[in-house]
Amino acid sequence: MDIIINQQTIRLDKEGFLTNLSQWSEQVAEQIADNEGIILTDDHWEIISLLQQFYREFEFSPAMRPLVKYTAQQLGSDKGNSIYLLSLFPGSPAKFAAKIAGLPKPDNCL
Repeated sequence: MDIIINQQTIRLDKEGFLTNLSQWSEQVAEQIADNEGIILTDDHWEIISLLQQFYREFEFSPAMRPLVKYTAQQLGSDKGNSIYLLSLFPGSPAKFAAKIAGLPKPDNCL
């Protein structure tokens, strides 16, 4: 599966994750989100940025529990909870947010 952004082919794996993380851009994120039926708002971008920060710090994509804990530490308990994250990224917040953020699939996500 591939997407085309500005006449550049962006390779995705069979689940829609980037195969080359350096190809991530906001336009790529918007296309991946669109593929998942998600329209990105400022709240989404805040979590995407936070996920990228987590990845730079720890060198892996967090599963749900570490994502909730890190979000609570960085943004407060009103955003650092599974209900809030599910409202932004329905189904599997850790998986879909990581995908849109251009990060690898979290290890324990189905």
